[in-house]
Amino acid sequence: MFVVGIGVLFAQIVHQVVTELSSKVEHKANPGEIDFGIETVTAVVLGVREIFLNLLGSYVVMPLRSGEGGILSPHVKTTALVLVVIGVIVTNDKPTYMLSFSTFKAPDSWKVSHAEIVQMMKNQKCFTDDSIEFMSRLLERSGTGQSTAWPPGIVQCLKGKETDRSIEASRKEAETVISDVVESALRKAKLHPRDVDVLIINCSLFSPTPSLCAMVISKFGMRQDIQSFNLSGMGCGASLISVGLAKDLLQRRRFRGGKALVVSTEIITPNLYRGNERGFLLQNTLFRCGGAAIVLSNSWSDGRRAWYKLLHTVRVQSNSEEAYNCVYEAQDSENNRGVRLSKEIVKVAGKCMEKNMTTIGPYVLPLSEQIPVVTTLALRFVIKAIGKLLVMNGMEKLAARLPNKKHYVPDFKRGIDHFCIHAGGRAVIDGIEKNMKLELFHTEPSRMALLNYGNTSSSSIWYEMEYIQEQQKTNPLKKGHRVMQVAFGSGFKCTSGVWLKL
Repeated sequence: MFVVGIGVLFAQIVHQVVTELSSKVEHKANPGEIDFGIETVTAVVLGVREIFLNLLGSYVVMPLRSGEGGILSPHVKTTALVLVVIGVIVTNDKPTYMLSFSTFKAPDSWKVSHAEIVQMMKNQKCFTDDSIEFMSRLLERSGTGQSTAWPPGIVQCLKGKETDRSIEASRKEAETVISDVVESALRKAKLHPRDVDVLIINCSLFSPTPSLCAMVISKFGMRQDIQSFNLSGMGCGASLISVGLAKDLLQRRRFRGGKALVVSTEIITPNLYRGNERGFLLQNTLFRCGGAAIVLSNSWSDGRRAWYKLLHTVRVQSNSEEAYNCVYEAQDSENNRGVRLSKEIVKVAGKCMEKNMTTIGPYVLPLSEQIPVVTTLALRFVIKAIGKLLVMNGMEKLAARLPNKKHYVPDFKRGIDHFCIHAGGRAVIDGIEKNMKLELFHTEPSRMALLNYGNTSSSSIWYEMEYIQEQQKTNPLKKGHRVMQVAFGSGFKCTSGVWLKL
């Protein structure tokens, strides 16, 4: 509409100039007709040029001084005013489009079965028989499949070599994963690396110097003025945090569109826990190699070829001591470094997700679901206030008899068509499925991602998005469908995002 409007405005100005000149230029043609000879064309071009060069002065200054209407006719002024309004709307509300995304597919030499994982643990010669048995039981209940990826530096111990957890092996894993997904995502988006304006890479536990961003910029020859950000320590929910940051940075480019590249991964090589405390052992059985790259744009012209449009992103951060300690990188009693997972993590994640869903609900739910939520919150507030008042007046028994109004769990299925729930483990998926009253086909992408790839940390939601887009038959993706991604991270945080299929 904006481009068409500019064309109409230009045509109106040319028509006005031609009309005015028709009464001033001597014509060789019949009276009332315009002879488009060289003199007339030259006069029209000069007239249009004069109008555009002096548009501001003639539109504002001259009418104020002379009291006249200026050199532009009323209908031209009206068109210009409409274009100004449309231009302000366009520059203030730039949508964020996803042009493409790509996930890492590990080579066969990286893939191992449960039995091979147990053998790798035995080959470390640092775990007790009790720890090996514990990890075996965890693997059986994990929901992961028999062909998930571990880095070559660790897998090589199955061939009689020493496990390599060096910085060189860690960089090799990072370069392999990140280079693969970046190249694939840019190719799908039909972008050259120098077209990227913003680069964001999130990797929670591996943060070398030079950064992973510097590695990508150097390898792909990106521009020297690119804005790059390396996020670490953000946990499994970091991908949507990166997407939100990319959106904010692109919004600052108000008068020209920009392109952002987001890379989400976790590097396993340096993070194999070698102790025997059970709180740390879960990471050895659940996490796998993986990564994803997402290309974003806020240029309205890219809307025609985009895959998805970003509708909303919400991030909720818990601030309690319990939430802070439930996923904690530390050293055990024998100074072995690892990530300790608390038994309270399920409860903490539930509370955090409840706050996140309450925040994002008004943006995605119909009024029929929003009204019960608001009513329930109001009743709980009133009952709590009455209880406090009764206690203050010494009527504790009466306060104890007040009803306990339960939270109303809205039906998100009425506003969302597909769900990408972080594949943190089978118990996590089961709990969310029960609490949100989802159907089996809603959690199918999460279960399949866990089965085929394991917990790939922040990139897991993109393996699920890929499954919905390319493989799911029980609930096929269609144009106009809305996809919600939900992920959890250390700290403790819950992030969510909603995409519209274009």
